[in-house]
Amino acid sequence: MIKILSKTILGKWSVVLIVLMPILFYIGMSFVSFYESVPAGKTIPDDIVARPGVSLSMLAGFISGIAAFFVGIISITRKKDYSVLVFLSTAIGFFGIALLGVARTYFPCGLRATLRVLFDSGY
Repeated sequence: MIKILSKTILGKWSVVLIVLMPILFYIGMSFVSFYESVPAGKTIPDDIVARPGVSLSMLAGFISGIAAFFVGIISITRKKDYSVLVFLSTAIGFFGIALLGVARTYFPCGLRATLRVLFDSGY
């Protein structure tokens, strides 16, 4: 029988963390217009000092996605939680980690420049 919802605490945390990720990204993107006149920092700590609303919420979103992956893996392997939402949240967290790994490997100039190259095609 296929279960949709998780029965374990770790599985529920994995789903909550992956749902929290786009919410935090949206909050960070909503702060961009507030910090329009403030230039972005060259490093993450510089950006946290210059634009804390944007950088802290985006960083929390990335951490939430990565944590959802690891909590989901633990839930699947140790607690034998085979619900659909846990597998989905683990897969989304894995793709977030994979995007970060590809970005750091092929574009060592940083994630911001990588996303700019990937999504700003100039059309």
